[in-house]
Formats: sequence, structure tokens, C-alpha cells
Amino acid sequence: MSDLLDLLRTRGFVQDATPGLAERLREGPITAYVGFDPTADSLHVGNLVPVMGMAWLQRLGHTPIALVGAGTAMVGDPSGKRAERPVLTLEQIDRNAQALLRQLQRFLSFEGANAARLRNNADWLRGIHLMQFLRDTGRHFSVGYMLQKESVRSRMETGISYTEFSYMLIQAYDFWHLYRTEQCELQMGGSDQWGNITAGTWLVDRREHRQVHGLVLPLITTAAGAKFGKSESGNVWLDPERTSPYHFYQFWLNTDDRDVERYLKLFTFLRLDRIATAMAAHAADPGRREAQRVLAREVTATVHGEAAAEQAIRTSAALFGGPDQGVAPLDEATAEMPERRVSRAELPDGLPVVEVLVASGLATSKADARRGIQGRGFYLNGRTIEDVELRIGEESLQGPPERRFVILRKGKRNYVRVVVGP
Repeated sequence: MSDLLDLLRTRGFVQDATPGLAERLREGPITAYVGFDPTADSLHVGNLVPVMGMAWLQRLGHTPIALVGAGTAMVGDPSGKRAERPVLTLEQIDRNAQALLRQLQRFLSFEGANAARLRNNADWLRGIHLMQFLRDTGRHFSVGYMLQKESVRSRMETGISYTEFSYMLIQAYDFWHLYRTEQCELQMGGSDQWGNITAGTWLVDRREHRQVHGLVLPLITTAAGAKFGKSESGNVWLDPERTSPYHFYQFWLNTDDRDVERYLKLFTFLRLDRIATAMAAHAADPGRREAQRVLAREVTATVHGEAAAEQAIRTSAALFGGPDQGVAPLDEATAEMPERRVSRAELPDGLPVVEVLVASGLATSKADARRGIQGRGFYLNGRTIEDVELRIGEESLQGPPERRFVILRKGKRNYVRVVVGP
């Protein structure tokens, strides 16, 4: 069982751990939990680090608990935040929590001796009486202890409310509750959670006189120093309605060469020798981006399924390789691409490319479209648009007679299929 810590370290998951964790793992299986904050109705790729940590934990014989914080979300975690989070209604929190619970079921097994468990801390936190909480939990924490925590100390200049100040006590209560009810002995989370996690180990020690443990995972940044998980259009979500499998695949395909080996270790279940093979192929022919292709396919298949991954690959090949590469026809392969419709009746003078760019949403105005064309930033069916006076003719339209379209692109990754109606 101690192999868990070795595997996580080898693959880059371990930022820090409480003393004694390795020794505890040698004793046998452990139950561990990770908390997820329901501030949105979908997880994003940044959440994949703790999700994959849980999945590896289960694969090595331990029991994971995925905890959605519909109770703690009523307070708001100040960790890593410069200002207090917006307050969500209970209806929003509960709706988001249910969506996250559904997503988490994709990554864990709920069968067998170490079947994963899904929990929602609203089930126990919303019913606590204030006086009981202060007596049983608050008395174990001095103000000096709490002020030492980074999540509090970093906010002292800009201000922190009493509500947020109390957050670490509420998360500590979660750990104590899960220890009492589920025999949970380990909490995992991002490195910004170290203060909250160690507050939980402290509370269990004070109330139960038992040692429990914490393990924090690195907060991922790109080699260029940017925050991981952002694309040109914002967060990269796991919900296919918010980020399509095609755009999800493209996010991973565009990974920097300096990051790809690290991401293969963190975000896939591939053996290290298979990762080494992919990296060797990439080194032999960097232009093919073999390592990025392996990464994009594996992560997309894990999150969206094999069929969606294959569809994303066909779409990508059709757009970048063309029909002579033996891929699906463009009109079939682009099924998941964002789509806009324009009417010939609304553009009686033909299809001026400037107006079509605006209708597609790729340009915010005609002036913006003209500037983009002059800067060679827009593409029609894969070719640079060079003439601001261009009108899209029948020779540029693709697809069957009843559904003719063109593919417009802005920059490297923003595609829209424009369907031309009567």
C-alpha cells in the first residue's frame, strides 16, 4: 500500500504531506477524501489533478470519498482569493452540487471492496447549531493559530470577513465528521488547501486523540508561467455543453512541448514506459506532435468517452489535414463545431465576408473584421482571407445542397461553421 505515495511522487502529484503518512500507508488500505467547491455547475481541467489523484488512490486498493461542498459553499473558501466570493443562493449551490456529483462518477468505480463514495457536506453542516459548533469545534482553535494560516494572513491587508475567517473551522469539521462516520484518515487537495487540511488533522487529534493525514497536490502552471486550464475563450470545462469535446481535445493538442511530459504523467493513466515511448517519438519528429496527440486522445477519452475522442480526432484531422488524408468528410467531421446561420435574404448583395465574419461571432464589428483581415488573422476554409471586399461565392460552399456551409477561423483555434440558408 505504501506504493501509493511512491507512484504519486513519480508522476508529479505530491507537493507536501503530513509526517507519518508513508508509515500509515504501510499498515494497509486508507480511506481518503477530496473536496470540490460547487461554485459552478461543472468541474474544469484544473480539477483533474485531485480527481486523478483519487483515481490512482483507488486503483492501488484504497477507498476514495468525493465530497461536494454544498455546505461549505455557503461560507466561501478564502484560499487563493483576493476578495470575498459572490454569495450564491441555496438553489444555485444545490443545483451545482448535483451537477458535480454526476461528473465525478465518470472517474471512480462504485463497485468492489474499495468502492468510491459520493458525499455532500450540506447533509451534516446545514443542521449544526451555532452554540454546539462553537463549544465542540471553535474552542480547539486559538485566534493566533488561525492568523498564521496563509489563507487568512494573505487577506489581512485587503480585509477578510468573519464568515471567511471561520471557513477553516468548518472544513476541519468535515474532516472530523468523515473520520467519525467513514473512518477517513486522509484529506487530499491543492497546495492552497494546506492550512485548511492541517486544521482538520489538528481537530481530529484534539477531539479523538488520533493521528490523521494530509496530502497536497501542486497547483499547475504552464512552462510559460500562465495559469493552467485557460484557453482563449476562458475556462476549459468538463461539461460538453460548456466546452465541446472538439475544443477540449484541441486544448490538450496545443500543449507546449515543455509541458507535455508532465501532463502525460498527471492527466493520463498511461504507464511511464508508454509515456517515454511517446516522448521519444516526439523528439524524433517534433512537427508531428506525437506526445500531444497521445495526451489529447487519452484525456478526451477519459472525460468524454472513446466515441467523443475519436470524433474530435476526425474533426481535427479534417480541419488541419484535409480530405486527402483519408479522414471523414468535412461536413461530417465538424458536427461538434460551434455553428452560426446566415440568410441570403438578409444579405441581398451576396455574402460579403466582412458581414459574415460579424454574423459568425468571430468579429465584433465590421471594423473589427476589416482590421483582422488586414492583419491576416481570419481564414476561410483553411485559407487566409486577404481581401476585405471578398464575397463568398458558391465555389467556397461545402456540404449537401440542402445544407451548404463554410468554415471560418480566427487565429489558430477559434472555428465556426457558418451555414448559409435561403
